[in-house]
Amino acid sequence: METKHKAGFVNIVGNPNVGKSTLMNALVGEQLSIITSKAQTTRHRIMGIVNGEDFQIVYSDTPGIVNPHYKLHESMMGFVDSALQDADLFLLVTEVGETLKNQDTLQKIIKSKVPIILVINKIDTSDQETILKKIEYWQNQIPRATIIPASATEKFNIDKIFDKIMELLPENPPYFPKDELTDKSMRFFVSEIIREKILLHYQKEIPYSTEVVVESYKEEDGIDKISVVIYTERESQKAIIIGHEGKPLKKVGTEARKDIEDFTGKKCFLQLHVKVLKDWRNSENALRRFGYEG
Repeated sequence: METKHKAGFVNIVGNPNVGKSTLMNALVGEQLSIITSKAQTTRHRIMGIVNGEDFQIVYSDTPGIVNPHYKLHESMMGFVDSALQDADLFLLVTEVGETLKNQDTLQKIIKSKVPIILVINKIDTSDQETILKKIEYWQNQIPRATIIPASATEKFNIDKIFDKIMELLPENPPYFPKDELTDKSMRFFVSEIIREKILLHYQKEIPYSTEVVVESYKEEDGIDKISVVIYTERESQKAIIIGHEGKPLKKVGTEARKDIEDFTGKKCFLQLHVKVLKDWRNSENALRRFGYEG
């Protein structure tokens, strides 16, 4: 009997800072999405593709659900809306101590006919009684959902999530070539790696007011030569990014270069420049230039 091929979009949604990206990376097996302790980390929709002989799972990590304060946020929520529209399966990620803040998005998911796996993440930070209460809460909220407590960082119940995905995945031919890992380019991941370092090393508003753009990416024998611009909204932010004697920016560059080399398997020559683009988070032209949808 011929084995039928399964394929579908497993779209990961949830609040900021619930570990969506960590969960996707655990399922895909590669660090495709930024992982930091700061909220609002993922700005784009990032796809991670897992292939087997008779299946293809297209995981889609979306920005955390926020109430928009900038045109940038509106664009980010546009990525969430697109994920709501083309999902074959929702992976709704929450954690023990929170509920989904945006009720409109939750109601759209509940009212859809798309299967739901609700993952209660970070259970390694809680106790059994609290976890059981949270499972009961979500069973009442979404009776048709499959609820799985998990810990993405500890890889607990990742196999159980995968098995349930395989059970619910529809029969389809593959959507992408079988050797593809993601829909994003190497330039995109270079910019994400650098943005991660900025999120880790700078405080307050600085990480959220910066955008990282790869201006040139030249692949040569044994080495990639990459030139990057870090955009800020104000001169004072530019001064903070560069820092005293340029040491903070140099630290970002050194750490990013190591991660880029690990990711590509090649040596990397990385140049970082800092420029000011005033109020870019509210500029439609700038957002379009940076790859955000209007």
